[in-house]
Amino acid sequence: MIKKYYLLSPGPTPVPENVLAAAAEPIIHHRTPQFSKIFMDTTEMLKMVFGTKEDVFILTSSGTGAMETAIVNTLSPGDKVLTLNAGKFGERWGNICKAYGVVYKEIIVEWGKDYPKEKLEAELKAMPDCKAVFCQLSETSTGAVYDIKGFGEVVAKTDAILVVDGISGTGATPCPMDEWKVDVMVSGCQKSFMIPPGLAYIAFGPKAWAMVETAKCPKFYFDAKKAKKNLADKTTPWTPAVSLVIQQKKALDIIAAMGLDGLFAHHRILGDATRAGVRALGLELLAEKPGNILTSVKTPAGIDGGKIVKTMQGKYMAYIAGAQDPMKGRFFRIAHLGYMGGFDIITALTALEMTLADLGYDFTPGDAVKAAEPILRESWS
Repeated sequence: MIKKYYLLSPGPTPVPENVLAAAAEPIIHHRTPQFSKIFMDTTEMLKMVFGTKEDVFILTSSGTGAMETAIVNTLSPGDKVLTLNAGKFGERWGNICKAYGVVYKEIIVEWGKDYPKEKLEAELKAMPDCKAVFCQLSETSTGAVYDIKGFGEVVAKTDAILVVDGISGTGATPCPMDEWKVDVMVSGCQKSFMIPPGLAYIAFGPKAWAMVETAKCPKFYFDAKKAKKNLADKTTPWTPAVSLVIQQKKALDIIAAMGLDGLFAHHRILGDATRAGVRALGLELLAEKPGNILTSVKTPAGIDGGKIVKTMQGKYMAYIAGAQDPMKGRFFRIAHLGYMGGFDIITALTALEMTLADLGYDFTPGDAVKAAEPILRESWS
């Protein structure tokens, strides 16, 4: 039997066929009017997705490069900050701060648990010299989303800036940067932006730009001032990933045609259907406040969590993601992000059912798909 590969991970995500084809077009030079036009059109469309009037800079890096850019351009060694560690990527904020001598207080949140704005407000009152708060819109390691609007209201009352990792969440769930008082927003291209990995995006608000002027952390490649100066000339300080930028423009054309509300509705429908399906099998979600980016599902008692992922990937070619250390084996993650459709969710749930049957889990076959189908029909209405 022919086995077909199904990409169901939270990054990289599937890429539309016409976007994939764009990478096969003849390469053009990056210091030409032809590329400058594509580049500037892309940056303008990114501003629409970010919900900002500020410049959005395109970095040739993974999303972690944008996280590092946020830190080194706004802070100096010895500055004090708060980092929200509710998973593997929240933990990364602290690791980058440590590398640059930034003093960080880590707010440890149990994986999957929510963190209310009132607790953040109390932390800031106890730390009046805090320069920045670092958090996630969507914690990709758990599927949980956080109250960025509330965080923005709290942080805006202080001298600190709010820095948000929107790498997996931007475009999949609302987070209008300017309206919600986000001072620095970062994202990555391989999630809801629907292109292969290799680009990261960052925008600075006015409050953050004031800190850029005094920041003393060492930087060279990730220098925001250089990026801003070059953007005025419709270019980048360093050689950009030309083909990826061209692909991003084509993918943004798709997003613009849908509209942001349409894009959010798309992710909501897929998320609702996935959650309905796994619950119909008697499975529990990990996140208290699950987002429409991915669904983290607790491993049922008596089942080897590692075997769920290995069986879905190895036998059924359905590439979901497992839990990361230190939670390995305790849950698994099914993405519904970017260029996925209703039948991708049917495939994911069917592969999950077949896997659970192989591993001896007791359930009624077909219940997951039966629960998901009525929700998915909305996407064709």
